[in-house]
Amino acid sequence: MNAQDTLGQTEEKARKQRRVMLLQGLMGPFFQRLGRGLRKSGHEVYKVNFNGGDRAYWRLPNGLDYRGSLADWPGAFARLLDKHNISDVMLFGDCRDQHVSALEICRARGVTCWVFEEGYIRPDWVTMEIGGVNGHSQLSRDPQWYRAHAAELPPVPEHRKVPSSFRRRATEGLIYNVADVFTRWRYPGWRTHRPWHPLVEGVGWARKLMRRDERAQQGEELLTRLQSQNAAYFLFPLQLDSDAQIRLHSPFAGMVEAIKLVLQSFAEHAPPGSRLVVKEHPLDNGVRDWQLETADLASRFGIADRVDYLAWGDIESIAEDALGMVTINSTSGTLALARDVPVVVLGKAVYNLPDLTFQHGLDRFWTEATAPDAATFAAFRRVLIDKCLIPGGFFSNEALDKVVQHAIARFEGCPLTPD
Repeated sequence: MNAQDTLGQTEEKARKQRRVMLLQGLMGPFFQRLGRGLRKSGHEVYKVNFNGGDRAYWRLPNGLDYRGSLADWPGAFARLLDKHNISDVMLFGDCRDQHVSALEICRARGVTCWVFEEGYIRPDWVTMEIGGVNGHSQLSRDPQWYRAHAAELPPVPEHRKVPSSFRRRATEGLIYNVADVFTRWRYPGWRTHRPWHPLVEGVGWARKLMRRDERAQQGEELLTRLQSQNAAYFLFPLQLDSDAQIRLHSPFAGMVEAIKLVLQSFAEHAPPGSRLVVKEHPLDNGVRDWQLETADLASRFGIADRVDYLAWGDIESIAEDALGMVTINSTSGTLALARDVPVVVLGKAVYNLPDLTFQHGLDRFWTEATAPDAATFAAFRRVLIDKCLIPGGFFSNEALDKVVQHAIARFEGCPLTPD
């Protein structure tokens, strides 16, 4: 190889290399593993740590501690982009205060911003979308656009499920919160988007871990009873009370308002003899007793004998036989749609489209719910996978390996490959 060829390869490598800045990720090792993979692929990677929990899960070079206030963050972020000549920003969740301002600055400067979230399609998919997700997504709201675009795409490569561990998720949450608490002195400007003190949340996770077997048994008993009685029931999966998707992309300030609305509507409009199963979110931290809150509201509306609470269990099996699903904007909605289960959406969601979800309001849903159009959902799913979904997950080594592999491939413009 002559000197000119070597120079050409060096220039080509420089053109492909990108300079990436990671902001906040999940409470766990996902961003560290993603950063390691990006570095291995030849990219320069920086990570901004806003608290000790972020720092505890970053053991790579170029960790940048931001110790200032939220008010000073936009200016500091702009300076970091300039100083490190950043071409791409990656973050998890586009509604956190630090991320909202970062996205605005990236848009103004033409910096590509990749947003991760739980997958629009569940399970075993992760959302990786440019510019924003859910209510901020740039995806079309026209069903015909999905049908036309899907017709031009090849079949989806073979896709296998990945394992997921609640114990691992809870343990990572505990580690993150403990690291945050004991390093608050180092990050005087840090203000969490969560409504609880980290110690309170940590205690909630610990309590939930200790009660896991008991709650799992209760869940199995409920599922067995519903199946043996051939019960006619609707399903209402709860979302996280601290989820910005509720605060920013729905009419509710939190889950209590949503539970109250759904239970009152069910009491006044659902067919006699039908039941409502309220499903706890698997990642709820246990700080609030949603089972007690649900029972109190059910009693208030006179339907205590028609409302069941599922604290633990597989949402796939409970959704399979439901008459319909009520959701704010949870990705559980697409899980139901994939099983031909009618869905009504109370907030903003990318899948809330004509021909997919019920468009005539909650009160009429109980008696007029119609199944989604299967062809439209298949087209919708195919386009999402092409545009903004990657295989994998967050709560096992196999799931993390897969999502990191496919995230880097999507980042570098490579096609989805079979698992």
